Amino acid sequence: MASITAVATGTCSLQRANYVSHQSLVGARGTLHFSNSVSSPALFLQVPNNNNKIGRRNDGSVTAVRHLVGSVTKTEGLRFAIVVARFNEVVTRLLLEGALETFRRYSVREEDIDVVWVPGSFEIPVVADRLGKLSKYNAVLCIGAVIRGDTSHYDAVANSAASGVLSAGLSSGVPCVFGVLTTEDMDQALNRAGGKAGNKGAEAALTAIEMASLFEHHLKQ
Repeated sequence: MASITAVATGTCSLQRANYVSHQSLVGARGTLHFSNSVSSPALFLQVPNNNNKIGRRNDGSVTAVRHLVGSVTKTEGLRFAIVVARFNEVVTRLLLEGALETFRRYSVREEDIDVVWVPGSFEIPVVADRLGKLSKYNAVLCIGAVIRGDTSHYDAVANSAASGVLSAGLSSGVPCVFGVLTTEDMDQALNRAGGKAGNKGAEAALTAIEMASLFEHHLKQ
């Protein structure tokens, strides 16, 4: 069976190893090579290191597809709100510390961060929605910890928090990032709040930065 090697680096080259003969098709951005071989199948693809992908319209004209990506380095002027549930504070405070450390590491100024405490995770969405509608923040980070108990209360709170944060983002038009832990027990929660599973507060803060940058630099009305 033939072996195929494809490399995309702004130009496009498709070739089979150990070729005997080949054909060339010259396009707008490079050359396409075909050859014959009897080696084992292999495919290698290198993605172009830019934000544009060359394509063709139906009329044959060349067009470029833009790729919009938020940056974690362009944080100047971005403002963030963090809504933190006080319930299970031994966990949520660790998540908050991880988030604040990440913001500092990525050069978000302390004066551009407001922390709002609420009683529990169930109360997070309504506050996130209000903060988003203030037109003051580029993203709202929601932090909480819901730990399963002996009743179905866990499911109600976890589902309400998740759907509520999503609704807050859709309603306000501001990214609302879900950083609420939903775990089976306290050990799992602590492991995800700076333990062996990392700090999910820090991860959520990084998501908030990227989403805020995406909206500010690419999706601003």
